[in-house]
Amino acid sequence: MVDEGEGVLARVVRVLDCFTDDEPAVTAAQLADRTGLPTSTLHRQLATLTELGLLTRTTGHRYTIGPRLWELGELSPLSVRLRETALPHMLRLYEATGENVHLAVLDPPAPETAQALYVGRITGQESIPTLSRMGGRHPLHSTGVGKALLATRDADWLDRFFVRPLERETTHTITSAEVLREDIARTRARGYATTREEMTLGNVSVAASVARIEGLPPIAIGTVVHIERADERRLSSLVVQTAKDLAKALRDA
Repeated sequence: MVDEGEGVLARVVRVLDCFTDDEPAVTAAQLADRTGLPTSTLHRQLATLTELGLLTRTTGHRYTIGPRLWELGELSPLSVRLRETALPHMLRLYEATGENVHLAVLDPPAPETAQALYVGRITGQESIPTLSRMGGRHPLHSTGVGKALLATRDADWLDRFFVRPLERETTHTITSAEVLREDIARTRARGYATTREEMTLGNVSVAASVARIEGLPPIAIGTVVHIERADERRLSSLVVQTAKDLAKALRDA
């Protein structure tokens, strides 16, 4: 249903929100169905967005996100300040472990909707496959970086967060608020978070939060390994040191 009082920008965002990991290329018919916009309005928007480079028309009469939108996104502090500063530290962690390295932030800040937004990722041929990608989102309660981010939040924020149901991703996902609160307490006490097959079967994650940096959202960095290669003591030491080094680099930048 179309809100007659809805502005042009809100309608543009509604169109852009139709593109997902599973469907990065979408037809005009699919966009019309998902947005509820009148066909004439939608086609005018698609023509303008394509002309401006925010969308690209591809084969099969499909549309994809355009290069101009990517170019603008790269101007975000999450790219030019956080990711660019973090890359050397992520590379060192990858070289030390040979495993996936993830950089994530808390977004949006409201506990009712907050997720782990992945802003950096390094992987290799020997790394175990993961669901994450740069620009992707995953739950806070079932990922290592997500739990590390939860451990940075105060009691009031967490009380509001726990109003949400904790969705089950695997048979090992923590779905009890009481159990997750205990896990968060352990994370704070030892300085790092862990997950064991809670987002993907066979995977273990070790992550640590980065000290608060002015002008950036809460940050966490971590690694994901196969359960048979998971040396928690060694990985936690490397991850915690990387988080400290990154915090210093961001303050000095």
